[in-house]
Amino acid sequence: MSATDAAVAEEQNIAGRRRSRERSTDSGSRSLSGEKAQRIIDAMRRSVAQRGTAGSTFDHVSREAGVSRGLLHYYFGTKEQLLAEAVRRDCELRLERLQMQLATANTADDFIDLMVQTLRETISEDPDFVTLMFEMFSLSRRNAEIAVEYAGLMRNTREQVAEMLAAAQREGVLSLHAEADAVAEVLFSIGDGFALRMLTEPHRDYSATIHAGILCVRTLLTD
Repeated sequence: MSATDAAVAEEQNIAGRRRSRERSTDSGSRSLSGEKAQRIIDAMRRSVAQRGTAGSTFDHVSREAGVSRGLLHYYFGTKEQLLAEAVRRDCELRLERLQMQLATANTADDFIDLMVQTLRETISEDPDFVTLMFEMFSLSRRNAEIAVEYAGLMRNTREQVAEMLAAAQREGVLSLHAEADAVAEVLFSIGDGFALRMLTEPHRDYSATIHAGILCVRTLLTD
């Protein structure tokens, strides 16, 4: 078996184990109440922001969430899987909110303004989310199972935003100058890069940088 075949087989095995876990959860054998699950995920977010993934032990997270350590092991297995679940839920909520906001856009400028607003609000009000994403990326470079989880998450968010872009084009709000999937990838790349730099130098004035970014994005979204 070649190295490529082995890698594909490993990815399929990991994906199969993930589907098995999801079927188990869907059947109710390991259903966790929404309120308790949210406490655990919020505690993991805070812990990762403060200590990183390596320092976020189940002892820390369970204590902050007010649940037993055994409960975390039972529902999530490892802290890496808990991190993946925290990122997944965060992304789902953000995409839902973004979709509702973008549905109100009547022009390309409205669309762009809403995306800039989302970036600014994330940096100022929820920088832990950015930390969480980069922690998961870093972990994915060393953990094959998390690599599959992370790639799936990136693919899902890209596809959903691409559909939002395509819908806006069908409605005459946008005029895309590349495939919707490619435009979505570029928008994420710009946003991720801005977020990293803005958090690295929080006291710097990024107005000119954001304006330059808007000019770049406008060439992709408007005539």
